[in-house]
Amino acid sequence: MKQVLEFIPIILFFIAYKFYDIYVATGVIIAATLVQVLVTWLVYRKVEKMQWITLGLIIVFGGATIYLQDENFIKWKLTIIEWLFGIAFLGSQFIGKKTFVERMMGANIELPAHIWTRLNLTWALFFISVGFINLVVMYTFSTDDWVLFKTFGVPGLMVLFIVVQMIFLYKYVPDSTKKEEE
Repeated sequence: MKQVLEFIPIILFFIAYKFYDIYVATGVIIAATLVQVLVTWLVYRKVEKMQWITLGLIIVFGGATIYLQDENFIKWKLTIIEWLFGIAFLGSQFIGKKTFVERMMGANIELPAHIWTRLNLTWALFFISVGFINLVVMYTFSTDDWVLFKTFGVPGLMVLFIVVQMIFLYKYVPDSTKKEEE
């Protein structure tokens, strides 16, 4: 349910954009993200740091978009979020005993330390790259194209990245688990 909840603001943003414009859509994503954080708190009694950061950035950049009537602010928010994720993954290499990737997946799979490091760096590179791709899309293509990229392109890139990652990690799955799947 938590993952579905994360997509609701993006979907509402897309729908509002299609029926109105970028400014109405920006107001919708601000409100939807506020509701999302509230519902997350009510259901799980915990809101992750990145959700708070995302909410803050949406309020600041979305608010600037609406107030100044400049759509570039909301477009930049995606790049900043992606870069923050990338920096956080990079920073986890040096802070704490486990990288972010190991903290997220360590209970499900056992990997050598150098593979956790490589995997974590790959995630960091992915997020930083998506931030740069967003800049190319926002400055090279129309707002319609950017909205499509934000709504479908970024999640599509994420799914593709995860599939490639799963293929890479398959060789580390114990043979007994592989035999059970067949």
